[in-house]
Amino acid sequence: MKRSSLLQRLRKCGCYLKREGRSHSLWTNPATGAVEAIPKAYRDSRPGKICRGLLLPKPGAEGRRD
Repeated sequence: MKRSSLLQRLRKCGCYLKREGRSHSLWTNPATGAVEAIPKAYRDSRPGKICRGLLLPKPGAEGRRD
């Protein structure tokens, strides 16, 4: 998942940009108050970790029942 796709997904889930830093962006989930740093040099292998930190469902898990 590219950084732009991840940010689009975060906006869709109701998260917003709290502050922009030099090497990362801080995003927050207003429903839970959780804050997660997303690096500018984002690697494709971390969307699950970021979503878990913001207390969101894993990417690709929408509509799944576990």
